[in-house]
Amino acid sequence: MTGHASRVGALAWNEYVLSSGSRTGKIHHHDVRIQNHHTTTLDNHTQEVCGLKWSPDGKYLASGGNDNVLNIWDYGANVPLFNLTQHQAAVKALAWCPWQANVLASGGGTADRTMYFWNASTGNSLNHVDTGSQVSCILWSEAHKELISGHGYAQFQLTIWKYPTLAKLCNLRGHSSRVLSMCMSPDKTTVMSCAGDETIRLWKCFMNEKKTTKTVKKSSKSMSSTLSNMHIR
Repeated sequence: MTGHASRVGALAWNEYVLSSGSRTGKIHHHDVRIQNHHTTTLDNHTQEVCGLKWSPDGKYLASGGNDNVLNIWDYGANVPLFNLTQHQAAVKALAWCPWQANVLASGGGTADRTMYFWNASTGNSLNHVDTGSQVSCILWSEAHKELISGHGYAQFQLTIWKYPTLAKLCNLRGHSSRVLSMCMSPDKTTVMSCAGDETIRLWKCFMNEKKTTKTVKKSSKSMSSTLSNMHIR
């Protein structure tokens, strides 16, 4: 799929539409059902697009750039619904709340270190927290109403936060370089992180509530359970 004049740094799916953001600051929408797939160009970033994420209901697209700008776009629009400039560094980490479709979390780079929470319907900031490190990625846990953030300089940690209080629950340390990406297991209990230290790590972060209930009803098991079945809290 051609169209961009420079490298592509971010991708996001919305059903059959694939959105791509490039080093030029442009965002392309591609309808993968048709041969002439490039249907729309969004042009409001002045530097590389490093974060893209569609909302769960497909109504909004969030884009973050190296220009320190976060844009929120309405589906089908060619100009941003909101142009948000509170971040003081590149905006790469973006994540929509799975139980509140209009709530967006965004994280800034080394000079910013802040996570903001936005109401995409109004463009208002709901809350923010200084994380102490570059924010590179964010995931939500719907079952526990928590979120986990991955970080770069200076601590290279993963941090679990309670939402909406943003109380810090714990730091997960092990990486020796910037956390580049995270993903959640299908059962929503385990987070996988990969980092610039060329390692992939598995973190048992969230208990499965159904399994926990069944376990409580069963008789006590021996203490020989393996480390892989343990959770961090």
